[in-house]
Amino acid sequence: MMKFVAGVDIGNATTEVALAKIEGKEIQFLASGIGPTTGIKGTLNNINGVFLSLKQALNKLGLDYSDLDEIRINEAAPVIGDVAMETISETIITESTVIGHNPSTPGGTGIGVGTSTLVTEISRITGEQDIIAIVPSDVDFAHAAELMNSAKKGVNVVGAIVQSDEGNLINHRLKRQIPVIDEVTMIEKVPLGMECAIEVAPIGSVVSVLSNPYGIATLFSLSSEETKRVVPIARSLIGTRSGVVIKTPEGDVKERSIKAGTITIIGAKKEIEVDVDEGAERIMEGVSSILDIEDIQGEVGTNAGNMLDKVRRVMANLTEKHKKDIKIQDLLAVDTFNPQKVKGGIADEFSLENAVGIAAMVKSDRLQMEMIAQVLTEKLRVPVFVGGVEADMAIKGALTTPGTNTPLAIVDMGAGSTDASIINREGKVKLIHLAGAGNMVSLLIQSELGLDDFEMAEDIKKYPLALVESLFHIRHEDGTAQFFEKPLDSSVFAKVVLVKENDELVPLEGVESMEKVRQVRMEAKRKVFVTNAVRSLSKVSPTGNPRDIQFVVMVGGSALDFEIPNMVTDALSEYEIVAGRGNIRGCEGPRNAVATGLAMACLEEE
Repeated sequence: MMKFVAGVDIGNATTEVALAKIEGKEIQFLASGIGPTTGIKGTLNNINGVFLSLKQALNKLGLDYSDLDEIRINEAAPVIGDVAMETISETIITESTVIGHNPSTPGGTGIGVGTSTLVTEISRITGEQDIIAIVPSDVDFAHAAELMNSAKKGVNVVGAIVQSDEGNLINHRLKRQIPVIDEVTMIEKVPLGMECAIEVAPIGSVVSVLSNPYGIATLFSLSSEETKRVVPIARSLIGTRSGVVIKTPEGDVKERSIKAGTITIIGAKKEIEVDVDEGAERIMEGVSSILDIEDIQGEVGTNAGNMLDKVRRVMANLTEKHKKDIKIQDLLAVDTFNPQKVKGGIADEFSLENAVGIAAMVKSDRLQMEMIAQVLTEKLRVPVFVGGVEADMAIKGALTTPGTNTPLAIVDMGAGSTDASIINREGKVKLIHLAGAGNMVSLLIQSELGLDDFEMAEDIKKYPLALVESLFHIRHEDGTAQFFEKPLDSSVFAKVVLVKENDELVPLEGVESMEKVRQVRMEAKRKVFVTNAVRSLSKVSPTGNPRDIQFVVMVGGSALDFEIPNMVTDALSEYEIVAGRGNIRGCEGPRNAVATGLAMACLEEE
């Protein structure tokens, strides 16, 4: 008897389909389909995505839904990622003590130390004095330059702070080049008559004196106690091209610790409480110390508590359950940075503050998947069954990769979760689902680069970078140059760009440098995927040591990434593990493992 079956894998980002024909004990795969997952994985909103992906695969064969005899869907565990963004540290400025600023048009280079003085008051100064000119927007650049040039003998203008974006225009009109910082929006907050130090670094460099506590101490002749107090100032100026420090009698900069809250990991026999302030490593020690996690909770009224509460609330609304019935089975925490507006700053300054990124996984609910199967059965008029746990199905699919055999371990790297399973020679399978995968990487990139758009962070994750050095060539991030016969669009000139398919160049507006973006991207991937690959293999290893696993196949959408598989292969080589990207059924690459396994499960039952 012949029948047509479909395996449907509902993932966090994509829904994949494998269509097969079963005759007796033989299975023949006919077509595949893939489309975006609609709604959060494991909820009734997924149904539209299932329809679209199924239709795409059936159209390849000229078949309709009614031609199917059976559909198997996966037992899906939803993962929700968030970043605990009540940051661990915060820089607060009182009495306008510091400006750490990256204007696009600073003028000149170097350091100037003098008394902060309105540019319109310079003509009234008598006696010898070094001046930092304060130029509000109601004084135009030509008049400001004229006032500075006409200063009396002995009055030495050594720098300027400008409200408008006319730093270069002013500097070009001066008799002598000085460091000028412009785009200081709240210039009225700059205290006048105070000792002031200004630094503008050359193009491509960052401030070196004002980002060093001892540099500030040297300029202002500070005592050792005063030097201790300027550490947060120096820290807030790290990485900026220009900066101003103003010494005010009352002014102070404080770096304070914010209560991010505690996380409690609850197991069958014990529970552990960890303070988010202690960082991701300490949180993950707590998570790994409990073998079977029953639930993870956050301290009420804190950021960690609010984040985990949001996870429960979202899932409760989608599954029509009570919030207290939603259990979190795993959590991935990674240390990150988040650009936070410096409180009390006067130029819209941002400081990279310590934060903890968290992805939480809700326990998979077979009952919820049964509801999805029931609705699909009614709408398609085809029997739909929940066909097994993802990691179990993925290993069946992974074994269709040419050259593989048992014993074998797989790491399934998706958008929301990293799953691992291992099968021994007897066919016994051990599996684990862990929170944190591709979406978490995008979230970290978005956070650390201060991007407004999650889709842009997704693209930065997926595509390599280049710098447009002329209208006829670009420099790729690996250092190679690529030349073009026709001139490039002038809008991408001198910008960092993403290199998409067919040499499409997408400019990244407002990013600091290609090196910074590349570093953030690679670190985010390493923190999530290398950490989870080792963590997951340790959990499925018969001895708890990943060294006891010989062969690993990487599957899932994130295994298609241009650098993640190499990172994981490199990391696992330290454990003497042979790891590589899967090629499901010899033609699908690392995709379609779970869908293929679900279709194969139909044959086993036959």
